[in-house]
Amino acid sequence: MKRPRHPRRGMTILGFAFVISAAVFGALMLQRYEQRRTPPPAPPQTQAGGTVLVTLFFAAPDGTGLVREGREVDACDGPEECIGGLIEELASGPLGELEPILPPATSVLGVEVTGDLAMVDLGREFVDGLPAGSSAEMTAIYSIVDTVAVNFPQIHRVGFRVEGEPVSTFGHLDLSRPLAPDFSLEQRNVPPPAR
Repeated sequence: MKRPRHPRRGMTILGFAFVISAAVFGALMLQRYEQRRTPPPAPPQTQAGGTVLVTLFFAAPDGTGLVREGREVDACDGPEECIGGLIEELASGPLGELEPILPPATSVLGVEVTGDLAMVDLGREFVDGLPAGSSAEMTAIYSIVDTVAVNFPQIHRVGFRVEGEPVSTFGHLDLSRPLAPDFSLEQRNVPPPAR
């Protein structure tokens, strides 16, 4: 004697599996989006002696991403002066075993802050001193953007000029519009440098 088939049971199980898969995929995508768009809070903290503790982003020892470095710097007046100082600190290079990311001769010609936008004007030596390649260009630009966003949570976008002129592209990067921070480039578990 044959058992009667229950086609609805098969469809119900298939539908249930689809809903669970979609929920898991949606949760993973939401987590990835939140990691990319939400900077962990680390605003400058004033220390004794007129200094502040800031967070800078340098290249990982293996060159595959960005890594945070804390640094104590002299306190400054106003966001424009402070952002310019942060970029100069990036250009001076890391204190630890991380890799420099900006050309050491990089000069900041000016910074304008309007609402949640910081417009950074860099000297020509920034463009001329970077090694060619999309990886070097991307990490250099996002080291600036992410450093500004972490230290100034009210800044959500960073735009770039070179010698006072708007920049539409930088190598392979589209800079026609200001950039939001991208913390997906940050390495959390940093491998030790090769000896």
